[in-house]
Amino acid sequence: MRRLIRNCYLTAVTLVGTALCQHAFAELRDPQSYFFNESFGDFAEELDNARDEGKNGVLIMFQQADCPYCERMRKTVLNHSSVQEFFRRHFLIFHVDIEGDLEITDFNGMETVEKDFAFWQNRVRATPVFAFFDLEGTRVARYTGATTDIEEFMLLGRYVVDEIYQSMSFNRYKREQQTKQP
Repeated sequence: MRRLIRNCYLTAVTLVGTALCQHAFAELRDPQSYFFNESFGDFAEELDNARDEGKNGVLIMFQQADCPYCERMRKTVLNHSSVQEFFRRHFLIFHVDIEGDLEITDFNGMETVEKDFAFWQNRVRATPVFAFFDLEGTRVARYTGATTDIEEFMLLGRYVVDEIYQSMSFNRYKREQQTKQP
């Protein structure tokens, strides 16, 4: 009888463990395919697309090759389906290489290259930088560096979607949200 109970217990633990592992892996998806949108590099046109799709604006992740913090964001935050679904619901999302020579068109319709768009127009010197632009192409929020976790990145998204940037800084908003939690 003990052996039967022990076997049932071990089977139950194994099944629960397997289900939890499958659930955790099922939520992880490639950020390139599920977080970022495809773009031809015409951000003026992307603003029109964002308006037509009822988005809140455009999110650009400024990045560079071999950036460990960019990689960490991709592997620990941007790969989660809940993050991907929330941000894709509210924004068109693109990435820009701060050292890139690809020709792009900025929000004003002017042709430039990625590195000039990053450095001269957006003052990006370190990566990653998450820059949020409204439907007029005006930057409304900016976050430099990797967030500490998924919750902080989601909080950043809600900060922009709910337009809290109009009344307070993200750091203040984050502190207020942390004090509300039990």
